[in-house]
Amino acid sequence: MYCGELARRSGVSPDTVRFYERRHLLPTAVRTLSGYRVFPPDSLARMQMIRAGLSVGFSVAELADIFNERDAGGAPCHRVRKLAADKLSLLETKLLDLQRWRRELRSTLKAWDRLLARTPRGKQARLLETMSHKIHRRRA
Repeated sequence: MYCGELARRSGVSPDTVRFYERRHLLPTAVRTLSGYRVFPPDSLARMQMIRAGLSVGFSVAELADIFNERDAGGAPCHRVRKLAADKLSLLETKLLDLQRWRRELRSTLKAWDRLLARTPRGKQARLLETMSHKIHRRRA
């Protein structure tokens, strides 16, 4: 399968296919006499695995290592499972941080609305200063 066809069928650009080849996510393509890349038929399935892996947070380097081990006859399954579990743990921590941030912003907006309601039109309410005071009090 030519590079362009693999790209089209995978939903990526030919540049992406060439990038994955350079990063050893795809096997090195055979070249035609005119220099066109020709990938083996199983490259489409590999592209689907790459896209699935990237979509859940695996890096290009991680996938390259996994595929390299797999292509050499190894069984990286436990490592893949551990990497995915680590990514889930990190994601859950980020979600907690985002939820705290959302609560903080909601609280800040309510306080600002009260402050703006008491501030005469054309006068500064100094909203950002209230945030810096809030942060300073938290640290004290």
